[in-house]
Amino acid sequence: MKLKKFLWTLIKYITLILGSVISVLPVIVCVITAFKTPEEYATTNVMTLPASWFYVNNFIEAWQKANMGVAFRNSAIILVCVLFGSVLTGSMLAYVLNRFKFPGNGLIRSLFLFASLLPGIAMQVSVYQIMYSLGWINSLPGYIVLMCGTDVMSIYIFIQYFENIPTSLDESAIMDGCTYFGVFFRVLLPLLKPAVITVMILKGVGTYNEYYAANLYLQDKNRLVTVATSLFKFTGPLGNQYNYICAGVIITMIPALIIFVLCQKQIYSGLTQGAVKG
Repeated sequence: MKLKKFLWTLIKYITLILGSVISVLPVIVCVITAFKTPEEYATTNVMTLPASWFYVNNFIEAWQKANMGVAFRNSAIILVCVLFGSVLTGSMLAYVLNRFKFPGNGLIRSLFLFASLLPGIAMQVSVYQIMYSLGWINSLPGYIVLMCGTDVMSIYIFIQYFENIPTSLDESAIMDGCTYFGVFFRVLLPLLKPAVITVMILKGVGTYNEYYAANLYLQDKNRLVTVATSLFKFTGPLGNQYNYICAGVIITMIPALIIFVLCQKQIYSGLTQGAVKG
C-alpha cells in the first residue's frame, strides 16, 4: 500500500516537473537566442549557450528597427482607453441587466451568450466592411472603439457580483435622493473592485497581445505600429531573424513583468475573488 502511494506521488511530481519544463522551455530558448550574435545564431543550435551574456546589440537593433518606442506609446494609449471603456460599458450594462427587469431582459442575455459562441474570425468580413464604411481603417481611435467591444465574459463577471450585492443599498440611496447614476457610481461601483481587477486582467492581456486585428486595421506599420505587430519587421520571404525577434519579445515582456511584480497582491485577490460566487 505504501509502495502504491509512493509510486502515485512520484508520478504526480514527475508529471508536474515535465509540464513545468515544457512550459518554461520556450522562454529559456528565447532568452538564449536573444543574447547570441548573428554568427552564433546561424552556426549553433537553440540550446547552445551564447559566448557572452553581455551582448546587447540584438536588443538595440530590435528597439530601433522595430520602432518599439512608438509601439509602446500606441499600445499604452490603446490599453488605457480600452480598459476604461470596457470596464465602464461592461459594468453599466451588467447593472441594467441585473437591477432592472424589463421585457427582453432574458433575450438580451441569451443573445450575448449566443454571440460568444460565434468564432470572431467568421465575422471579420462584416466587421471590416463596417470599419471601412466608417473610415476607421488606419485609425487609432477606430481601432480603440473596435477593441472596446464589451466581452460577454466581462458582463457575466459583473452580473455575478451584482447578484451578491443586496438591492437594499440601491433603495436606501434612492430614498436619500440619489439618482440611478449616483447609485451606480457612488454606491455600487466601489464594491465591484475585485470584478474590475479581474476584467482588467483578462481584457488587458488580450489587448496587449492582440495581433490579428492590429495587423488588419492598423496598416501603417511606421506610425500605427503596436507591440504585437512591431516584431513583424524581422520576418520576410527570405527568412526570419529570430535573434532580433527574441530580443524584442523579452523587451515586450518587461512591462508586463513589472506590473505583475508591483500589483501581484491585487491581481491574485481579484482573480481568486472573481473565481467563486458567494
